[in-house]
Amino acid sequence: MELKGVYTAMVTPLSKGAVDYGKLREIVEMQIAGGVDGIVPVGTTGESPTLDAEEHMKVIEETIAAAAGRCKIMAGTGANSTAEAIILTKHARSVGADCSLQVTPYYNKPTQEGIYRHFSTIADTCDIPIVLYNVPGRTGVGIAAETVARLVKNRNVLGVKEAAGSVERVSEILSLCDTSIMCGDDSLTVPMMLLGAKGVISVASNIIPAELKKMTDACASGDFMTAVAMHRKYWRLFKDLFIESNPIPVKAAMAMLGMIEEEYRLPLCPLSDANREKLRNTVSECIRSV
Repeated sequence: MELKGVYTAMVTPLSKGAVDYGKLREIVEMQIAGGVDGIVPVGTTGESPTLDAEEHMKVIEETIAAAAGRCKIMAGTGANSTAEAIILTKHARSVGADCSLQVTPYYNKPTQEGIYRHFSTIADTCDIPIVLYNVPGRTGVGIAAETVARLVKNRNVLGVKEAAGSVERVSEILSLCDTSIMCGDDSLTVPMMLLGAKGVISVASNIIPAELKKMTDACASGDFMTAVAMHRKYWRLFKDLFIESNPIPVKAAMAMLGMIEEEYRLPLCPLSDANREKLRNTVSECIRSV
């Protein structure tokens, strides 16, 4: 399996406190119509921390069923317990996921050796490709480039999602090993792809999948004039979708566009009034009147 293009970090739609599986299927259809290469259920954007184990597994199952082989499914199955991550990852494999996204263990802040052993154990135990997920702003610890280089020697480690907010990470990692890097920040997609990243795991593609696909395809073909023009057109949207903690803004934007109900689970809560107005203006300017 080659890791490249646009993978949408899909929101988990909620209604009256429960996962809205009908709406989830609609979102999957929209993503496939937009031409995305893959979908990532129950990652950060999918509110994985507030889904129970049964819901977590069912969201993955329903996403796979709805996609029906028309795009890749990268199941979010990471955890800060290696044993729990293995359970979730084995389940994802059993129901047909193509690969899994493995976040760096959060809160317990393992050493680099602990991080290496965590991911290696998952890769060796679960017969499914895994994608490392480096997001130190959320987990409290990052995956050192040297640790990435050690890990990608494992045939089951497909690549890394880089969400540390640093373009330099691409050069740093690729100076040590040959692996697939997926940008984890929409606003950094074009510069990271210019330096060798293969695509993006995107929040914005929940709203504009076809546009993200066009932008990454332009990068991949060397048409950076088109890619930069699209980056500039949507840059404000890319930034304002992180005006508060993800996925609060993207769910608010999708609700403004009539795509989902705006519902979260505590401790996530609705946007502040000031940020809501700012986001509404950005969505209106970038997409259409709302």
